Amino acid sequence: MKVLARSVLLFSFATTVAASAADLAVKVPPPAPWSWTGLYVGFHVGGGSGASNFSDPFGPSIFGDKVRTPGFLGGGQIGYNWELPSTRWVLGAEADISGLDSDGTSTCFAFSGDFVSANCRVRPRATGTFTGRFGYAAGPSGRTLLYAKGGAAWLHDSIDITTNNLFNSGVAISTASGPTRWGWTAGAGIEQALTPAWSLKLEYDYLHFGGMNVATPASETVTPGGITTIIPGNVSSASQDLHLVKLGVNYRWGVAPKAGWDSAVSTALPVKAPPRVAWASGWDIEIGPRYWYNLNRFQWDNAGAVGGLVQSRLTYDDRKTHASEVFGRVDSPWGIFAKGFVGRGWTGGGHMNDEDWGIQDPGAPAISYTNTRHDKVDGSIRYATADLGYAWLKDARYRVGSFIGYNYFNEKMNAFGCVQIASPANPGAPCAPGNPGFQPVPTTGSAVITERATWQSLRLGVVGDYMLTDRLKLTAEAAYLPYVKFDGEDNHFKGNSGILDTVFPQAGHGAGVQLEAMLSYALTDRFSVGLGGRYWAMWTTQAQYCAFAAGTAPCMPSAPIKAATEQAGLLVQASYRFSVPSAVGRPHL
Repeated sequence: MKVLARSVLLFSFATTVAASAADLAVKVPPPAPWSWTGLYVGFHVGGGSGASNFSDPFGPSIFGDKVRTPGFLGGGQIGYNWELPSTRWVLGAEADISGLDSDGTSTCFAFSGDFVSANCRVRPRATGTFTGRFGYAAGPSGRTLLYAKGGAAWLHDSIDITTNNLFNSGVAISTASGPTRWGWTAGAGIEQALTPAWSLKLEYDYLHFGGMNVATPASETVTPGGITTIIPGNVSSASQDLHLVKLGVNYRWGVAPKAGWDSAVSTALPVKAPPRVAWASGWDIEIGPRYWYNLNRFQWDNAGAVGGLVQSRLTYDDRKTHASEVFGRVDSPWGIFAKGFVGRGWTGGGHMNDEDWGIQDPGAPAISYTNTRHDKVDGSIRYATADLGYAWLKDARYRVGSFIGYNYFNEKMNAFGCVQIASPANPGAPCAPGNPGFQPVPTTGSAVITERATWQSLRLGVVGDYMLTDRLKLTAEAAYLPYVKFDGEDNHFKGNSGILDTVFPQAGHGAGVQLEAMLSYALTDRFSVGLGGRYWAMWTTQAQYCAFAAGTAPCMPSAPIKAATEQAGLLVQASYRFSVPSAVGRPHL
């Protein structure tokens, strides 16, 4: 989530600076010949990441208390702009509403290894804002609106808290809340008038919702000596933050949908270099290499046989990946386009936490909660995307279209070392000094636990790009993944010996979101460079696993799990364009 926020803020800053720089040819911009004044309505799609923070009523926690909620959003907005007379300053007011497909889980209230802590699950369902907007109409015709916004926000979500595995008792103790809460929002964006009636916007919003009391379920502590104490339910304060990116289209009410710019308001863009050829009326092809630096996270929960509770959880966090890819896009004279990329990367850094609840082995001390930390994680990623779409708004300066596509993403993670951070004094804990079968393990030698996960997704999305100047292009896309197929395998080894102990096959399906934005600059008529950001999140809504000892017959997944992955980071690219003009030639900006 931090990488997503930083990437969006960096991208917004770069966009603002670049668009402002485009106006330096005019020392004192005159009033724009076209005005933003008027009522508008529109729709948007997008996504982002949230975090819900739970206070621990029992004391400082060993781990957890923060639930990440990646998700997809879609909705609409209505607003009014007023461009101050004889200036380029724009005031406005806007209301929007979005439905959310979002889900996240994490450990809560793990203040002691003797306490059976809880699983917190947060599912944001809908959100909306009521904001004021303040902006500046940039460009020679004032058709590029750079704006900031702020005001009130509301959020409706579902919060469920369930006591984790009570020593296989089969009892699920939980509390549930479905609040609609109020908070505040602040954001920034860029909106480009494509025609007098239609505009395209890219926007980042931060939403904050202060602490709200939610009930926690009852649980118990069990010491290694077997002494059990019932802990009654309590109250936790839950605060939430959302980082959202929206790609939207607005329609100015009262303007003919097919209206075009007339000569009175059609001012050519200033030329500060040889004119760049815009998109050809024939075929247009762009290809190039790209570098992707991202922070990423993977988590899977063994959800047990009873809804809501978790028996074990593995979380790979703060991993850093360097990836390279090749991308391309082909546009036809009929508005049909194809695009895609293929890449590979290598991961280093980060750590992994392996948690278990309610362990009661015959002849061994009871363990309420155990958490082992693995301080070295490496691995790799492989990925590819192919999309086919249609540009339903297009001219020499802009393209807006919808697409359907396929995404393949494979990630491999290897965790080294093992240190007990919960229940370190319990001789039955996995990495405890008293456990003769699994002593603390250094980060040298072979991996202790590995994970291989493959995500295959159907993509439904919207993509738009616009030439802000004769050389500067802004591109953004948002894709919803309504169906994601997940296949994984978790392998546990005997310490760092490299000897396989237990295999956990995983399979299921779910949903996800993929966002991307790029600001590129044409160094020549054909060659350009760019800087942007990318965010991917995928999660299962129904999945299973099983476990079998190495050397025995594999089993078929049957017990429920939940898996989720997030990738967020910066993109740097270079590209080259080929154009094949139609019989009437190529338009210029």
